[in-house]
Amino acid sequence: MPKTEQFGHAGLTGWRTTLADRVAPPVAGKTPASEDQVRAVIGAAFFLLSVYYVATSIARMAKAARD
Repeated sequence: MPKTEQFGHAGLTGWRTTLADRVAPPVAGKTPASEDQVRAVIGAAFFLLSVYYVATSIARMAKAARD
């Protein structure tokens, strides 16, 4: 069974991984979250933003097709 953090890490590719690697240590030092958990949250945020972008694009295409 995969750990919860592994799902968040799925959103980290390319420059997003570099960003998460740089941001995670200072944030983890100031919060009770571990570096792995901070990376997972960042990855999940990027993933959700991608889903939002695709969903709104599909909605705009559907609206344009009806008009």
